[in-house]
Amino acid sequence: MEHKYKYMRIQGRNLAENTLTGKGVFSICMDMIRNEVMDQEDAELYLEIDAWFSENLPWPEPCRRQESVVCYFKTENADEMLKWMKPALWLLDRYNQPYYLVYTDTPGEIVYEDKFQIVAKVDDISIMPVPKSWSPEEIE
Repeated sequence: MEHKYKYMRIQGRNLAENTLTGKGVFSICMDMIRNEVMDQEDAELYLEIDAWFSENLPWPEPCRRQESVVCYFKTENADEMLKWMKPALWLLDRYNQPYYLVYTDTPGEIVYEDKFQIVAKVDDISIMPVPKSWSPEEIE
């Protein structure tokens, strides 16, 4: 019998600054709109998808506050969500944006939960700035 994971996330290669994990599909698409990568028709398609999620899925407080958290769909209730995600995945493919479907049973400490999703806290990661002595100007 095949193992069915509890949670699923769609993320890209580029890292989000506040979590240092792959940006989620919503962030990737919004970045493409902001950076004028998408043509107008495709941007309108994505904004319709985003509007549906805004109307039908609660926006968790930890996400609003841009805490170091990552969102996952609950696989047990993901069918409706994935139906709406397929056009967004098509947009990622169309604009050559690599993405991964990440499945897990252990997302970390869950700080929010509703019928369709969970939000998990990301472990604290400390990244120090590169010392000036390592900068190209200092090496010469």
